[in-house]
Formats: sequence, structure tokens, C-alpha cells
Amino acid sequence: MTIREQIETKEALLLCDAACASTASRGRLKKEEECTVRTCFQRDIDRIVHSKAFRRLKHKTQVFLQPEGDHYRTRMTHTLEVSRIARTIARGLSLNEDLTEAIALGHDLGHTPFGHAGEVALSQILPGCFRHNEQSLRVVDCLEKNGRGLNLTYEVRDGILCHTGSQMPCTLEGQIIRLADRIAYINHDIDDAIRAGIIREEDIPAPLSALLGNSHRARIDTLTKDVIFQSRGKNAIVQSPEIGDAMEALRQFMFASVYRNPVAKGEESKAKDILLWLFEYYNRNFHLIPADYLQRKDDRARVICDYIAGMTDQYAIRMYSDAFIPLAWQVK
Repeated sequence: MTIREQIETKEALLLCDAACASTASRGRLKKEEECTVRTCFQRDIDRIVHSKAFRRLKHKTQVFLQPEGDHYRTRMTHTLEVSRIARTIARGLSLNEDLTEAIALGHDLGHTPFGHAGEVALSQILPGCFRHNEQSLRVVDCLEKNGRGLNLTYEVRDGILCHTGSQMPCTLEGQIIRLADRIAYINHDIDDAIRAGIIREEDIPAPLSALLGNSHRARIDTLTKDVIFQSRGKNAIVQSPEIGDAMEALRQFMFASVYRNPVAKGEESKAKDILLWLFEYYNRNFHLIPADYLQRKDDRARVICDYIAGMTDQYAIRMYSDAFIPLAWQVK
């Protein structure tokens, strides 16, 4: 018996009936030999973590554009926080932690530079709108490994695509990510906003603090435990009505106080303009697009958007500078 088979045997003993066991996966787009050590979902985790798109997340904006300070969140730290919350929920419900982690680590790979400002900009260009969850799936299916993709399992791909939007994931592990994503970003955005001096802890409505907790740690603890206790024995990942309503009210508070705050979002119009100008530049200079983006022979707008979406904030600014800002003359 291989090490992988031993792990799969343990899964059968430890996971609940509603969990997605590694042996029950619907498989990959392209059939492969199984690893002798890792389960299929463990392999997916490794493929995502070792991908270029994952490494670029550390230089992509979460909420604050170009923040001055070492402790503001990026897409990378957001992804890791989602992963930890999601694994805690999966463990508490005896679901598959490896599948949960793989989806969490891959769910935002398609995010643009400059956060949602970049998503809005590319939506003005791409027919049918640009959605980061669809782009995340495109990254793992088509763009990574010089166009060969990561060949992930069906369940991980489904969880990445359905972590937001109206379509529900086919596994409970995928459903966990939908809530873990919100729990993570609402609370770490509060933490960042307090650090930036935009809000204070005491600005959070008192009834919400009384119910959810009056600190970053307390809120995450309350929200995570509520999901676990409310989802036990159910074929869905849910919150209690009271806690779910409170989290939505906290999210609306963040929209009013932070997400639309001119201090946090004042530079967004500039960020959108950078990406729109870059699109026009590469549309005129299509030969400058790297060769690995051209291999799929997609239409011009799709190829350019793929390239721009993959950029980090700093790289997009540098490409804009190289394209539109004249070099300084050197007088010798």
C-alpha cells in the first residue's frame, strides 16, 4: 500500500459522510498517474503554491492602493487568512481540509492589479464583463505553466469558480470558502482601516460589537464558530440568521465607512486609468505581449486582458511609466 493509499484510508475513517474524499474526486481535465505520496487534493495545493500567479499575489492590492507600511494586507495575506479560517471550519465539521485549502489558495489567483478598481477597468474593455473568479479558473486552466495550466481536480476548479456569484459549489468544502472569504476580508479590512486612521474600533455600531465581539480576534472567533455549530449535520454551510445578519450589517458599515471612503479609494480613478491606457498601448503594440500569452490564439482583447490582469501593482505602474513617461535626458 502506498503512502497516498494510507492517507486515503485514514480519510475514510475521519471524514463525515458529506465530505468529499480524495478517492471520490471526479478527476482532472487531463488524466494523470496518481502520486504515490500525496492525494489528488494535496497535489493541487502544491501546484497552486508553486505557481507564478500565487507568488504575484504578494504584490497585489487588497483594499489600500500603495499603502505606506509593512502590515497592510495584500492579496497574498488575504488568501492565507481565508485558508486558515476555512481549514478551521472544515476540521470542525470533519470535512476534507486538503480540498478546502486548495480552493482557498487558488480562489483569488485571477485578481487584477489595484484590487477591484482593476476589475472595474477591465470590465469596461472585455465583452461580457471581467470577473475575478472566472479569471482565477482561467489562470489555473489556461495561463499557468506557459499555457499548459495546472490541470487541477474538478472539485478545486469548481470551488475556485463558485467562491463568489450565484452558482453554489458542488462540495461543502467549496461552500466553506464563500463564507471564509467574507469573514476574512471584512475583519482584516477593519483592522487595516483602523491602522490607517479611517475608523476607530468604537465607530463600529455597538449592537454589532456586542454580538460579534469588539476586537479582530473576537469577531473572527464568533463568526467561525457560528458556521461550525450551525452547519453540523446539514448538507450546507450556513450561518445562524442573527450572526449572518450582523455580518452583513458589518459589511454594509465597511462600504459606507471604508470601501467608499475617499482616503482609502481616492487613487482608484488613477489606477483605472493606468490599466485602460495600458490596454490601448498593447492594442497598438500587440507584438510586445509575451509569447506564452499568445499560444491559445484567443481574440486580441482577451489576450491583452489576460496579460494586464496578471500584473502586480508595481509592474503595471512600471509598464505604464515605460510606455507613457519620457526617459530623462542624460547630459554628459
